This record gives sequence, C-alpha cells and structure tokens, in this order.
Amino acid sequence: MNKTLIRSLAASLCAALFLMGCSRDHEHAEDGSHPPAAEAEAEHGHGAGGEKLTHFTDRTELFVEFPQLVVGEKSAFAAHLTTLADFRALTVGKVTVRLSGGDRPDEVFSVDGPSQPGIFRPEAMPKHAGDRDLTIEVVTPEFSATHELGPFTVYPDRKAAEAEPAPHDDEGIGFTKEQQWKVDFATAEVVARPIRTAVNATGILRARPDGEAQITAVAAGQVQPAGAFPRLGQRVKKGELLAYLVPRMGGDTDLATLRAAASKARLEHELASQESARMESLYRDEAVPEKRVLATRAAAASARAELSAAQQRLGQYGGAEGGIPVRAPVAGTIADVRVSPGAFTQEGALLFHLADRSTLWLELRVAESDAARMASPTGAAFRVAGDERSIEIVPGRNGRLIAVGGVVDSVTRTVPVVFEFTAADRHLPIGMAVQAQVFAGGARDAVAIPASSVLDEGGMAVVFVQTGGESFERRQVRLGAREGDWVEVLDGLTPGQRVVSRGAYLVKLASTGTAQIGHGHAH
Repeated sequence: MNKTLIRSLAASLCAALFLMGCSRDHEHAEDGSHPPAAEAEAEHGHGAGGEKLTHFTDRTELFVEFPQLVVGEKSAFAAHLTTLADFRALTVGKVTVRLSGGDRPDEVFSVDGPSQPGIFRPEAMPKHAGDRDLTIEVVTPEFSATHELGPFTVYPDRKAAEAEPAPHDDEGIGFTKEQQWKVDFATAEVVARPIRTAVNATGILRARPDGEAQITAVAAGQVQPAGAFPRLGQRVKKGELLAYLVPRMGGDTDLATLRAAASKARLEHELASQESARMESLYRDEAVPEKRVLATRAAAASARAELSAAQQRLGQYGGAEGGIPVRAPVAGTIADVRVSPGAFTQEGALLFHLADRSTLWLELRVAESDAARMASPTGAAFRVAGDERSIEIVPGRNGRLIAVGGVVDSVTRTVPVVFEFTAADRHLPIGMAVQAQVFAGGARDAVAIPASSVLDEGGMAVVFVQTGGESFERRQVRLGAREGDWVEVLDGLTPGQRVVSRGAYLVKLASTGTAQIGHGHAH
C-alpha cells in the first residue's frame, strides 16, 4: 500500500470519526426517546420544532427555527447566523425579530448577543393575531443585514395553531450548522455567467529571457564575500557587487606577476616620458637632430601602451580582496546560491542564479489536435500543485500574449503558446509545472458552479445541493467547458440553487449515516 493511499484512508477515517463524534453528541436517551427540549437546546442550540427557514443576504446566511406564533405565548427563536465571508459562526451582534403589517403596530423582540457562537435566541410574545411580515435584523460593529422572511400567521390561541398541519421534517442529508462551523465548509450559488471555450494544456513557469541570469565563474578560484554574502530571496540591483572571485595563483593569472608587470610598465613609461621631454628641450636648442626626438616620442608612446595593457590585465583581478568582481547583470531576486564564502570553484561552475519574478512567462504546450484553434488566444488560466486557486491571464490587464508557435514538436506533438503575466500577490517558483487552459474563442452564457464543488464518483460528476440550512441533496450533473475556477453545468442544476463548494466530501460522509448525523439533535 503506497503512502498516498495511506494518507487518503487516514484523512477519510479522521473525517468519519469527526462526524461519528458529532452524531454521538445527538444520540437518543436509553429508552429511545429524545432528550428534553430544554436540555437539547442548551447543548445544541436548536429550537423546539415548528418553522425552519433558510435565507441569504450578501453578508450573512440565516437558518432559523421557531415554533408557531401564538398571541400571548413565548416563541423561542434559534437563529443560526453564518458570515458568508468565511462561513464561520457570527460571534457578536444584536439580532431583532420584527413583526409588521396586517394594519397592526410593529412588534420588536431583540437579543444583544449569541447564547453560543453563531446562535442567537430572541423570544417573541406576539400581541396581535393575523398575517404578519416576519423580519430578522442583524447589526454588528462591522455591518448590518436584514432577512425578510415573508408573511407568517400569528394564531389567536393554541387550539387554532394546533389545527394547522405540522410542518414536515427536513429531508435529505443532514449536516448541522455546528458541524459546518467546525470544518472547512462553504456553499456557492449556481449562477449564469459567461464561459469561454478553452483548450487544456500543460506548461512551465519561466522567467523572462531578459529577467534571468546564471552567473558562472570565469576562472577557477576562491569565492570571497564583498560585504554581506548573497542569500536566497535577496533583492539585488543591476550592477550590484555580489562577491569576489580570487583566481588560483600560477600561470598567466598569477596576481603577483601581474602587479609586478604593471609596476615595471609604469616605471618604463615614466623614464620614456622624461627622456622624450629631455630630447624635446635639446632639439629646441638645436643640440640634437630631429631623428632622435622622433625616436624618443615613439618610445614614450610604446611605454604608455604597455602601461595601459598592464593596468587592464590587473584591473580584471582588481578589488578590495584582489579578485574578480562578481556583479549582478540584471535586477531581481537571488533564486539560487551554489557557493559559500571561501569555497573553491571551477571555471564555468554556477555561482548565483538571479531572476526577476515580478513578471513571468507561462510556456504552454497545446496538443496538435487543438493547434488550429490557437490562431488568436484570448487569454489563459492555470493552477499550480497544492493550490486550487487559479490564476487568470487577461491580455491588457495583467498580461499579454507573446507568441504562438508555428511548428509542431516531432516528439511531443504539441505547439508552444507563450504568455507574459504579473502575479504580485502570488510567490510562484520558476520552473514549476502547471495545468492550464488556453481560451480560444468568445464567451457564451452558461450555468456555472465553482469547480471545487464537483466530486468524481466512479467517473460520474456529483455535487451536493443545499436544500435547507442543515439539509443537502446529492445530485448528479453533466459538465461542459471549464474556465479557471468555474465549470459549466449542462444538466442537473438551475441558477439560484446553492451547492457545497468546500467540504463536499464531508457531506458525502454524512450521507452514509443520515438518520444519526442529520437528525440527532432535538428541534
């Protein structure tokens, strides 16, 4: 059994044990009956049955349970509030139940905080019978939200209320709010949105050709620091001094010999200059012929040339440490350091790898069967291993198309497509392999859901549809094109429904024990 399978089984076992633990919290009493309602409410935060409603605003999800509303009787609400930004329990705020309409004055019942994270318990005691509009208002220090739940009947007495048929229990797969808040869980709305036709491709992230440099040793020698030694992740400027390479002594690169040659050339140049000046003076006094003046001029010029050449040879090995300066040929980040201070390196060995990661190239390989559709790609999207979030390249906004290859590779039978892009909020390693899509045409309207919502069950695409705050339904769907994090649904869903976008596998596990897990608490 390989390690991947072991980890998969371990993860499944942990999730199953978590769900079983939650179900044990909801077990019946030894005689088979439910625990008293008050005890169940105190432990699990659920109301004593009656109405169950789920409602969304742009900031919150409300799942509320409350008994039938009767004049003069207290009706305890159990309002489960989830913040849609992170799908966690709302822990602070004021919750108000408001009854209005029906030509009667508004009746307001509030609670200033939750009895436990996510669960608020206002109590309503209506004074007026009839059809009333029910609204639950949420006010927190950061935002406010209003859940308009529609008309509800306030009964004049208990007898009238009991004459109404009892509401049916939730059907489907149960997964309580307490369970949802404890795990990585989220839902998303099924929407109608533009979907572009895409072609699947594989690719590699690379630095721009003018934004990458591999610095190698120009000669065998010892690497010496020039101040602080370069380190991984360090930003450097073009031309910045990184280190010194002190060549190995001996042969033409003997530093002492070069220094002696430079000193000798300097002395010879000084003597030649002095002799030339003396001959010029004598010539002006007509003490020497012009031929000797010309000879001394030539000798001075030759000595000057020899001095310049010696200084240039010595300058190649110049610096504070008497070595060859190693400078950054491009601005960027040090992506690799292959040497340490004082280490000996061979000629041609890699010392430092620099790369500008602010702008990268995405080099894709598109199968030749799709190459004809790649005349004018309109963008691309890709994902890296370990991260479900996709990065979209939009020409004119965060990237551009560099080129589409015109030759099919004889080995891989693919055509290269290259994009340039920026992703300042993501630290992407150069050389990483990616799974990508190249958009090859215009957009069309389609029903779509997040790709993370879909589970593969033996080749069938399955999602879990939220039918209530704590109830879900398994649904087989037929998928179409995928664009980035979204996938087209050809059949099985309609806009406005909600699907589990994170934690779908846990809901699947809950479906194996619905009776225990879904309905164990007292409503």
